[in-house]
Amino acid sequence: MTTDEQSLSTAGRPLTARGEKTRARLLDAAEHVFAELGYHEASIVKITEHAGIGLGTFYLYFETKQAIFEDLVLDLNQRVRRSMSEEMEGATTRIEAERAGFAGFFRFTAEHPALYRVVREAEFVSPPTLKLHYERIVEGYRQGLARAQSDGDIDPRLDPHVAAWALMGVGELIGMRFLLWDRDVNGAPAALDDEVFDSMMRFIDNALGGRRTQGGDE
Repeated sequence: MTTDEQSLSTAGRPLTARGEKTRARLLDAAEHVFAELGYHEASIVKITEHAGIGLGTFYLYFETKQAIFEDLVLDLNQRVRRSMSEEMEGATTRIEAERAGFAGFFRFTAEHPALYRVVREAEFVSPPTLKLHYERIVEGYRQGLARAQSDGDIDPRLDPHVAAWALMGVGELIGMRFLLWDRDVNGAPAALDDEVFDSMMRFIDNALGGRRTQGGDE
């Protein structure tokens, strides 16, 4: 579901405000259940129990376990993109935007570690949904990088589409290693370590080139 689409019941009717809240409760419960048990061990019964909602009510909003799983992937996608966009507001350079956007991504990841497990399982449960998840992130990213090139803010020799995929990969793996893995060993960190974050940003600054490489192949 895109940000400008209205949620529908399984009967195809737009949801009321109360219906939207119930649907959100089911998605929140699904996030916890899928994260804890994985897709195959999770069940609709466990999701409804976690949500405190009757089993029959589930089928007013989702037809199957796979349906709620796919909607959860897209719901997490929408929320992580919103977190990044909100942080990036007011940035005056692309590097400032990158720093702010990654801060939003890592903040969301720390609060919603289910993002990683759900996305990884989507590769096997629903490959088209996985592809859509990444494509929605990359498209906005690509547009931002292309604008920065037009403004002379980053290296014009970069392919913004390739750069978007590469930068997304950097953020995803740094988050996995320094948020999720450290969470498993030492508890739940509230944020990425400052030294790790600064080192990653130096790498990104060099990768994008910045204004210092605009004059030629230095």
